[in-house]
Amino acid sequence: MLGTTLDRGRGDRRWERWRPTVALHQHEDLLVDRLELLHTPAQPELLDTVLADVAQVSPETEVGTHPLVIDDPWDFETVYAALLDFARTYRGRDDDELLVHITTGTHVMQICFFLLVESRHLPGKLLQTAPPRRGEPASWSVIDLDLERYDQLKARFAAERDEDLSFLKAGIATRNARFNRLMDRIERVALATSDPILLMGPTGAGKSQLARRIFALRELRGLVEGRLVEVNCATLRGDAAMSALFGHVKGAFTGAQRDRPGLLKQADGGVLFLDEIGELGLDEQAMLLHAIEDQRFVPVGADAPVGVRFSLLAGTNRDLRAEAARGRFREDLLARLDVWTFELPSLADRPEDLEPNLDFELARQSERLERVVRMTAEARARFLTFGRGAPWSGNFRDLAAAVNRMATLSPDRIDRDAVEEEIARLERAWAPASPQGDDDRVRAALGDAADALDRFDRVQLEEVIRVCERAPSLSAAGRALFAESRKRRASTNDADRLRKYLAKHGLAFPDLRRA
Repeated sequence: MLGTTLDRGRGDRRWERWRPTVALHQHEDLLVDRLELLHTPAQPELLDTVLADVAQVSPETEVGTHPLVIDDPWDFETVYAALLDFARTYRGRDDDELLVHITTGTHVMQICFFLLVESRHLPGKLLQTAPPRRGEPASWSVIDLDLERYDQLKARFAAERDEDLSFLKAGIATRNARFNRLMDRIERVALATSDPILLMGPTGAGKSQLARRIFALRELRGLVEGRLVEVNCATLRGDAAMSALFGHVKGAFTGAQRDRPGLLKQADGGVLFLDEIGELGLDEQAMLLHAIEDQRFVPVGADAPVGVRFSLLAGTNRDLRAEAARGRFREDLLARLDVWTFELPSLADRPEDLEPNLDFELARQSERLERVVRMTAEARARFLTFGRGAPWSGNFRDLAAAVNRMATLSPDRIDRDAVEEEIARLERAWAPASPQGDDDRVRAALGDAADALDRFDRVQLEEVIRVCERAPSLSAAGRALFAESRKRRASTNDADRLRKYLAKHGLAFPDLRRA
């Protein structure tokens, strides 16, 4: 662009000034085959002077002039429209290396040139020049918008992504490769789009925590203006569910003494997190779909819709596809939610992440108790050995509760005894329920002596008693229990074998039959 200020100069003294457009052709290491000079028709004398000077310093350079009518060179829309029109009609040779000079022109023009090069409307690179300084000659440099070529910039972007990823993981240095790839993808999606995100996984896998971190990351990057509104859909039941989600107007029903905005309206401009979305009723699902697609809904009892704009995060431990097949979840809503679906693995599926999560929970307890909570080396090793093979049915909730209990009961460091006590408690909590429920067969037969049995012996005795209760005789019970092993013996006495087993526990078959 012809610079109305920087390219100006008259008389012989103009050669003492640095004029960017003319100076472009005075660099021995920059040979310009053709110059496309954009200019406004209002200054013909300046144009003629610059053209003559370019011809003098670089007679081999071919020059093309392109008048642009720009009423206000500081108006973005006007400038961009004029430059876009030029870019659409400009035709260079296929082998051209196009450089777009951004030193002259208003800042608005420079920004527009940047955008046109970045969008490939002008398929080239940016050229920037600078005047001589402190005895140094005038300089020029090419700005390639392919950021992959700039290692330092690339490293900065990579560091920023690592920071975002660590933020989503609450600073926990997780080691599970599958989980880390999952979090990397969630980070990309969370910052790139406001489409609904569906988080699936078992109870306690961290869906609610992750939803809060997604919101906080977006807020940190300036991508949301409103607040995070969390809703546990399992708590919404009956007629109150519609009012809680979508609000109501005064007098809509008995007890509606004033207007209520509803949770969707509270999330306007922010993020709505619907945890356990599979618990929503079908009517509420239909209203929610309408609100997502049209960005408006009608409050209960209202005549006109209200506008709303929010990003939706949803969590569930149900298989929504199976629920939709059974008619319990709307297929059209599932299709809208299923744009970005991420399934969080359980803690049992991430054994290598137990240790960093243990450290995280110890730090949390240190903050809660206002003292440093540590474990002895022996206690730590024992807990990790146990935990890496444990079912963790409650996932991270079980882990958090376990560390909470050990830290609370250990005024100094958590030792081996505290860990063994907690392990025993967890194993009891995770033990499968007895077929009889509260009427435990072993406890009914042995009383308090049942507590002294190992879990292995207890499970075995439970099955023996169950068979004896239903068998018509001791021999029949023996045959049922030893059906496979008796095939490999020459002589069998199943009744005597069973009698001796029961006697070891102080039991007799008639007593079990009467029970």
